[in-house]
Amino acid sequence: MNIFVAKLSRNTSSESLRELFEQYGEVSSAKVIMDRDTGFSKCFGFVEMDNDAEANDCINQLNETEFEGSTIVVKKARPRENSGGGGGYQNKRRF
Repeated sequence: MNIFVAKLSRNTSSESLRELFEQYGEVSSAKVIMDRDTGFSKCFGFVEMDNDAEANDCINQLNETEFEGSTIVVKKARPRENSGGGGGYQNKRRF
């Protein structure tokens, strides 16, 4: 299960996020999302756990708790929505 974690402290690292969730079960990955331009944390991240029961326990136990000076929000991540944009210039002219 992919878990979304919001309202992280700017000082929270991917490693400390992993350590928090490992108290509840095996963590496949943990990543704090960083801003490409500034290099600073965007104050949210994702944790991946293979065992759904352990993941649900984490969500129930950790949501709205204090971690590294911030009250975090923990919930099941929603799948990315496809904006349909595609980005960039697209020449629609056909030859």
